[in-house]
Amino acid sequence: MQTLASYIRKIIDFFYGPFSRLCSEEFFRYGVCGTFNMVLDWVLYFIMYNFVVGHELVYFTLFNREWCLTPHIAALCIVFPITLFTGFWLNKYVTFTQSDLHGVRQFVRYVTIVAVNLAINYFGLKFLVETCGVYPTPSKMIITVITVAVSYFGQKYYSFRSTIKR
Repeated sequence: MQTLASYIRKIIDFFYGPFSRLCSEEFFRYGVCGTFNMVLDWVLYFIMYNFVVGHELVYFTLFNREWCLTPHIAALCIVFPITLFTGFWLNKYVTFTQSDLHGVRQFVRYVTIVAVNLAINYFGLKFLVETCGVYPTPSKMIITVITVAVSYFGQKYYSFRSTIKR
């Protein structure tokens, strides 16, 4: 896994040159990795919403109780675990490589920030789709702009911060 991360880092760093005056190498890596994970999220969401869930309500039983999810929320629940792990892996091994925090602590902190973003996604989708009547995929894209900012600062200064003063 480290070899793959090193290879990805080298590819990203190859394209960093023209951007070196605009941002730090770490921020550039975050942007590239985040963009990849965001596009993966959008593509998977589109596929899940349109072809797996099929615009239908999803019924399931949990704790001896019948539950129902709207299709846009069901698609979010399917895609979330996938992009959770790809995002953590990219942040840990490609972007924020200087952090000296233990991996489990990083993951718990990462999940905390992601949980905040999940809440923003959930309530944002509910509001935009069900109250404002905006289509689900564009709604997801609008919400992503908000969560990107929350995520960057949360990951940099909380999840992957270094305890060593440099």
